[in-house]
Amino acid sequence: MASTAGRRPYEGRWDGLWLLGPLLLFLALLLGFPAVANLVYSLSEVRFTGLWSPRWVGLDNYATVLADPAFWGAVGFSARFAIVVTAAQLLLGFALVLALDPLIAKRRWLMAFLLLPMMVSPALLGVMYRLMLNDFVGVIPQYLQLVGFSGNLLDADWAFTTVAVIEVLQWTPFAFLALLTAYQAIPGELVEAARIDGAGSWAVFRRITLPLMVPALAITGFIRFIDSFRVFDHIYVLTGGGPGTLTQSLSIYIYRTFFQQERIGPAVAASMLLLLASIVVLRLLMAQMLRGSRG
Repeated sequence: MASTAGRRPYEGRWDGLWLLGPLLLFLALLLGFPAVANLVYSLSEVRFTGLWSPRWVGLDNYATVLADPAFWGAVGFSARFAIVVTAAQLLLGFALVLALDPLIAKRRWLMAFLLLPMMVSPALLGVMYRLMLNDFVGVIPQYLQLVGFSGNLLDADWAFTTVAVIEVLQWTPFAFLALLTAYQAIPGELVEAARIDGAGSWAVFRRITLPLMVPALAITGFIRFIDSFRVFDHIYVLTGGGPGTLTQSLSIYIYRTFFQQERIGPAVAASMLLLLASIVVLRLLMAQMLRGSRG
């Protein structure tokens, strides 16, 4: 075997670059070009008829968006919606893990039924619930009338609760699957040793299960928060962002600004602000996780 003592430290690095080259090129085309185009459009005044000739306006689009009350209303709705549904999904998913883990261990095929809601397109789910919630032909209002409820579940009083419940019903299986994987990875020796030492079920949960589940809860919560914050499909199908702008998420605000009002610059500026906020949140979460692992 040839000696490597005399090789320079940078020799052989080009081999790795050659292997990574296609991937880097693919990422540059897939992510780099749209990112640059969005940045240019967010700093320009542009119309659909003149996409190739934007007029530079600097930060005017960002100032317009930040001064728009509808933008802050959409941010407020998206943040409130994401916090509520993420907390509900984590609580329900964790509760289902604790309750169903013994049953799932014996009958793995039940997982297919538990994951069925995730397999339905959110837009299709919105159409389905739009029919089920219809005042005239919907089955849900008919059953609610039997117990004395005569309100409209899509009016101003109930719209937020309705869209939040639908989101929780569809995506709680994702939280359940992620948390079940982490729960089943907890070493059984730790639980067995704790029980031999006289620890009860609550002590095992509080001192072993919950601390070991915190990273999985944090990661799952972050994924679901980001996904819920940018929700669009089923809310747009169900309410169109209404009544008024009551359920207008940030994604619906961007859609309306871009396609209905044809204000491409402000719409792209709002999307860039959303991207920046996502990066900041991700960076803070990663820093917190690294700090926790070192501690």
